[in-house]
Amino acid sequence: MKPIFVQIQCQPGKTYAVADEIYRKEIVSEMYSTSGDYDLLLKIYVEEGEDVGKFINDSIASVPGIARSLTTLTFNAF
Repeated sequence: MKPIFVQIQCQPGKTYAVADEIYRKEIVSEMYSTSGDYDLLLKIYVEEGEDVGKFINDSIASVPGIARSLTTLTFNAF
């Protein structure tokens, strides 16, 4: 399993609804509210070889209230 990090920018007033919907899907290892350009930070573990773009599109981007996302792939833990 490889961790990826996804930052979510929500439509105004939708952060809690987005967080609740993502949490309900049981796909995140950790989820935090954040300050700055993005509202939520997600840590998600995906299977080796899984199509990350498809996973994000099907599992995250389809959640109502999301305005924008930024995905960071990981390579090595130090």
